[in-house]
Amino acid sequence: MVMGYSAMLLAFSLIFPAVKNYRDKYNGGVITFGKAFQLAIYITLITCGVYVVVWLIEYYCFIPDFMDHYAAHMIRQAQNSHYNAAQMAEKVKEINKMKDLYKSPLMVALFTFMEPFPPGLIVSLIAAAVLMRKKPKGEVVVA
Repeated sequence: MVMGYSAMLLAFSLIFPAVKNYRDKYNGGVITFGKAFQLAIYITLITCGVYVVVWLIEYYCFIPDFMDHYAAHMIRQAQNSHYNAAQMAEKVKEINKMKDLYKSPLMVALFTFMEPFPPGLIVSLIAAAVLMRKKPKGEVVVA
């Protein structure tokens, strides 16, 4: 999980040079928070879309039993967490409900999209805040 999120953050770090390049080369060195965020979130949405398409191909073509293995793993983890019988039954019911939801391609796509989107949103907000500039660099304001 740490490696996965690290790779996502590394990929999303490319938002910074993209917004900076747009600001400096195509927008006269100026960009508002809104415009910077719009550009960054578009990059995030495209990246997340590619991530979803790649996962759908991987899942349906190469590892269609992924959810069975993942559910079994989650149940083993729950068993090692020292739940009482009622809590364990509820946890297994919850896992099986998620497994049933994963039978729909739409739900697979939504679950997959929600993996990279939150870190991408955070990086987009940070990039927009850091890179916004209301006046060109070096411009002197005369009073």
